[in-house]
Amino acid sequence: MKLKKLLSTFFALSLVLFVTGTGFAETLTDIVNRGELRVAVQSGSAPYAFVDKNGQQAGSMIDFAKGMAEEMGVKLVILDFDWDGLIPALLSGKADILAADMTPTLKRALKISFADPWIYVQPCIFTKTGASFQTLEDVNKPEVTVGVLLGSTGETIAKQYLPKATIKSYKGGGRMIVQALIAGHVDAGVNDDLAVLTVLPDFPPNSIRLLDKRLGQGKDSLSFAVRHESVNLWQWINLYFETIRENGTYDKNINYWLKGVDWKKIID
Repeated sequence: MKLKKLLSTFFALSLVLFVTGTGFAETLTDIVNRGELRVAVQSGSAPYAFVDKNGQQAGSMIDFAKGMAEEMGVKLVILDFDWDGLIPALLSGKADILAADMTPTLKRALKISFADPWIYVQPCIFTKTGASFQTLEDVNKPEVTVGVLLGSTGETIAKQYLPKATIKSYKGGGRMIVQALIAGHVDAGVNDDLAVLTVLPDFPPNSIRLLDKRLGQGKDSLSFAVRHESVNLWQWINLYFETIRENGTYDKNINYWLKGVDWKKIID
């Protein structure tokens, strides 16, 4: 099975090399020669990426990026952008890698190339615990306002599965939707379940409940991304994740940031 996967990757890379020629080869070499790996993140999405109480970048993807820079033998430079500025930052050359809780879509893939998924999440609807909503149909009404993150997969899914509801988009991380819900600015929210569950301890106990996890086509993947021409960097990222899965670094990261709560001590 591994051999089959390796052969598929080899043929895919061969096709890309044939189509793009040799221009792609500079990206990884430039990073090493420059001595810097520039990574674009959105800092409002704990535990993926955020600024801790000491003003330092922290989170699951930050640690992955640190590991990449260490393996390359270069300095890590984290560049913070709003969600709608991430892809432009990558395309402009300001960043070498886009590291965000971003789901690969066909539309996004027209502009950038996604590495293999590093984790899978499940889109969900969430409401206040005391809300009367029980089903998807209860939320799908014009008088119901649903909070989403601007430009996110959650926004796309909400518009698809809740076409009658009033959609209200917010800039920032998943915490903002929960805050808007608690404050009464929206009646429900749509985001991935992991993004919701990891921020719930920061709010009053039992104040939020997941209403429905049937949105989308099952679990959505999250992936790092590069420019189309950065084929060697794309290949290197995939090899990096394969390597850290085998040596235990990946599990250590996931257990601490996405399954644990100790990291919350550094957020405020």
